[in-house]
Amino acid sequence: MASVQIEGITKKFAAGVVAVNNVSLDVPDGKFVILVGPSGCGKTTLLRLIAGLESASSGRIKIGDRDVTGARPRDRNIAMVFQSYALYPHMTVRRNMSFALELRKLPEDEIENRIKRTSDILGIGNLLNRQPKQLSGGQRQRVALGRAIVREPSVFLFDEPLSNLDAKLRTTMRSELIKLHNRLKTTVVYVTHDQVEAMTMGQLVVVMKDGIIQQAGEPLEIYHNPQNRFVAEFIGSPAMNFLSGRLVVTPEYAEVIDTIFKLRRLGTSSGIPAGSEVSVHLGIRPEHLALGDVAVGSERIAIEGVVEVVEPLGVETIIEVICSGTSIVARVPGEELPRIGERIVLSADSRRFFVFDARSGERVTFLTSQT
Repeated sequence: MASVQIEGITKKFAAGVVAVNNVSLDVPDGKFVILVGPSGCGKTTLLRLIAGLESASSGRIKIGDRDVTGARPRDRNIAMVFQSYALYPHMTVRRNMSFALELRKLPEDEIENRIKRTSDILGIGNLLNRQPKQLSGGQRQRVALGRAIVREPSVFLFDEPLSNLDAKLRTTMRSELIKLHNRLKTTVVYVTHDQVEAMTMGQLVVVMKDGIIQQAGEPLEIYHNPQNRFVAEFIGSPAMNFLSGRLVVTPEYAEVIDTIFKLRRLGTSSGIPAGSEVSVHLGIRPEHLALGDVAVGSERIAIEGVVEVVEPLGVETIIEVICSGTSIVARVPGEELPRIGERIVLSADSRRFFVFDARSGERVTFLTSQT
């Protein structure tokens, strides 16, 4: 096992494209770290830089105590699992797992012991004599994992390994990967665009956009305390609702006006001078809205709207409501099934709202505990 230290890494491609822009990140020894973000945000390029499949334009990468910035991939003691499995089609499962060990000239009994131990962990002992074309997608993914595990690397690198699986199998494999990490305790850097994977699997989540880290922290910390609008919108499903408004700051208090929620008296704003008036986006998560004019906190506010979409999912229902021409999405208990076209009331606790500067996207904080 080993930690990974990324210090000021930048990767520039032809035509001046900057895929990774001055990124610094510490991956603690034994942690499961998720790099998450939309397509083109630089997460896969950063993973390839750690693996040595791309060369850095500037900056430094250390694995453990060793600077590997200029080292070849085979000299970094890492193992990588790809989205496409990348199995050798003409080799059996056993040979796929043993091939890298044979190249390292390990003794045959050591190779056999590693294959036996790994196949038992993954439950693929009965597949060792099959070829990849004889396996299901889930079985191929297990073999790809096994080929990485037998190498006993310092760091595992995963590049969207579950994206080719169906929804049910993805859920199963997420659980299996968590159990596997708990057993092996090896450092993992895992790339995904799926924020559900990020929230359920990661011990540390790193949100990226345009080659820059937007926020890094524990999953629930990022969910409850997003630093900017992008993080708030990206983490959470369905996505956070946003409304435009103006933040007016006085020496005694700040208030957000011109939104359908009419949020008032949030307390004095931190970092914005008294007398200022700035454009803001007011955010509220769908799960923080309640159906009906009910008490949901000491600072309750409510609005009326017309139901436009109802998505019953069993344990919960997703509804889209048009309020004063603005679409608001709410996530309510599954037994609550309003009719399309029905006029309803949505309630919220004002302390659940987030305020973001419309120009910078940064979260506006307040000197009281109401946001």
